[in-house]
Amino acid sequence: MKAWHSALLCFLLSLFSSAALAAAAPGGDLVHGKVVAVKNAGGYTYLQLDTAAGKTWAAVYTAPVKVGEAVTIEHSMVMKNFTSKAMGRTFPSIVFGMLKPTGNAVAQPAPTAAPAAPSGPVVHVAKATGPDARTIGEISAQRAALKGKTVVVRGKVVKFYPQIMGRNWVHLRDGTGSAADESNELLVTTNDVTKVGDIVTVRGVVAVDKDFGAGYAYRVLLEQGKLLH
Repeated sequence: MKAWHSALLCFLLSLFSSAALAAAAPGGDLVHGKVVAVKNAGGYTYLQLDTAAGKTWAAVYTAPVKVGEAVTIEHSMVMKNFTSKAMGRTFPSIVFGMLKPTGNAVAQPAPTAAPAAPSGPVVHVAKATGPDARTIGEISAQRAALKGKTVVVRGKVVKFYPQIMGRNWVHLRDGTGSAADESNELLVTTNDVTKVGDIVTVRGVVAVDKDFGAGYAYRVLLEQGKLLH
């Protein structure tokens, strides 16, 4: 499952009902434009963009965007006749998506997708130590028995999504598990900050079968994550 799908899905579900969501049509994946108007309302930043195709409105999680900036909205979806109670208006057409970072992804408070892990040999990270230590493969294989329990895992950060639903989403790999069933990667939700490429040790509580709807679900993840070092 693509992590940004879940992030975007949660964003859309937080804005409007499932019935309205069903009316949303996929837009172009990237929308580029110069910001000509900005309005923060209801926990989101509404942007009027001057694009090659003309002016359009877009909405992202609250972000420090200024008039005159050139921005890119990625993983976009278009909603027709969307009424924003926070803005007190109806948009004939508006783009919902994620603000693509232009600098340090860690400092970007919008729910942006960090770069994927570089291609090449699988990185092998030494297992954490202690009685609660598990590899990513072990957490996946033992998820039923570990549900609700605290574990410690060590891995390399391959994706970092800041401030999705009030938490940072960190994806780890340690060389265990299988890419075939996606057991080689573990999602950790945390208030701590890291960046792609870091080797981190995390303590968290195992959660299983988290379903965000529309077919997007995690078999296992760690919640309440705390970076130990």
